[in-house]
This record gives sequence, C-alpha cells and structure tokens, in this order.
Amino acid sequence: MTRLDVTEKIIATKVSKGLRWADVAKKVGQSKEWTTALCLGQMTATAAQAKVLGKIFGLTAEEQKWLMVVPSKGSLPTAVPTDPLIYRFYELVSVYGSTFKALIHEEFGDGIMSAIDFKMDLQREPDPHGDRVNIVMSGKFLPYKAF
Repeated sequence: MTRLDVTEKIIATKVSKGLRWADVAKKVGQSKEWTTALCLGQMTATAAQAKVLGKIFGLTAEEQKWLMVVPSKGSLPTAVPTDPLIYRFYELVSVYGSTFKALIHEEFGDGIMSAIDFKMDLQREPDPHGDRVNIVMSGKFLPYKAF
C-alpha cells in the first residue's frame, strides 16, 4: 500500500458517494482548499484529521496512517502539464511570471512568496458574460538575507 493508493481510494469514494470537497472540509475543520490538497496527497494530516477522513471515506487504520506521512510535494506527472485546466496555470506563470516577480520585488524587495505560510481561497464569481473563477493566493513574504 502507498499514499497514492489511499488518494485513489479517497477519490473513488468521493465519486461514489457524491461528496463535495467543501463538505469534507467542514468535517475536517479546515478550508476546502487545504483539505482538498490533503486528500489529494499534498499535505499531512493530524491523527484527528486522519480519523475524520477515515470515517468519511471508509479508510482502514493503516490507510489513515498514510495520511499522516509527510508527502513528497508536487503532484504533476510531467514537467509541462497536459491537463488543460492545470496547463492554464502553467501558462499564467509563463506569461505573467516575470510580472509577478517584478511587482513583488518592487513592493517588498528581494525575496519570495512562501508556499508554506500560504492561504488560498477559490470562489465562483457570477458574471453576466459567464461565471468567473476567482482565486486569491496569499503567501508570507520571505526576504533574502545578506550574510
């Protein structure tokens, strides 16, 4: 058994039960964004969170333990994503990455936005011309230090 096996079981059970990530997140007590990342194998659960997910998804005690193992981050199977939706994020970074970098450096100085001390909120934004995807990402600024 591997973490990937547990992820696949979670996804299969979600589909078969017709669950929504937002509903799972409420039971776990975390945001839908973080909880989804956890269920997809990108975050580490506490024992209490693993137990809740075990009840929701019918996971054995052994499968619950896999949720508490620190994962290897990064879930894409190829360097350039082939899934159309994920590719659009790759495209955003390809087109606007230098803009993100220039504006962050201008506003904050030389450093990076943390993906560890990070929050995300994804919402549907109604629009008469077609609903929009609204994603807000917030990461702590980490300045480079001189030594």
